[in-house]
Amino acid sequence: MGSVPFEVRGATAGDAPAVADLFYYTILNVNVGDYTGDQVEAWAGPAPDAGLWRGRIAGHGGRRMFVATADEEIVGFAELEEDGHLDTLYVHHEHQGRGIASALLDRIEAEARRLGLVRLYTEASITAEPFFRARGFSVVRPQLVEFRGHTFRNFVMEKKNL
Repeated sequence: MGSVPFEVRGATAGDAPAVADLFYYTILNVNVGDYTGDQVEAWAGPAPDAGLWRGRIAGHGGRRMFVATADEEIVGFAELEEDGHLDTLYVHHEHQGRGIASALLDRIEAEARRLGLVRLYTEASITAEPFFRARGFSVVRPQLVEFRGHTFRNFVMEKKNL
């Protein structure tokens, strides 16, 4: 597949169905390398839920979402909460390795600085931990999280002095 240019912008309510699909299918196609089939099915949920994502895009609780688009298709998204929590960062499984996650994180970091934050933190999956480490995050601690009847290992990570 050739490299298609992409851009990062603020998410809009109309992006919700594509964000829901991207979340669902990325987990099933990417995270299955580090988690069991049962775990990824529980994580992804029973089906894409555009309503859930519409509420998140609306910015409830000071949340800000950004999307990466290529040829008008959403190929990634990330969310920042007002306390510096990077809640999500997902890139479509067919667009991995193109710098999309880095561009989204750059936008998140710029927004965090604009808000006067000096620290970002996240709960990185086993899959995402190497990316965050390469981008200057450090592991605060590994943890086990219970979700929908399954136990997941992930890492609390942070980046200070933005």
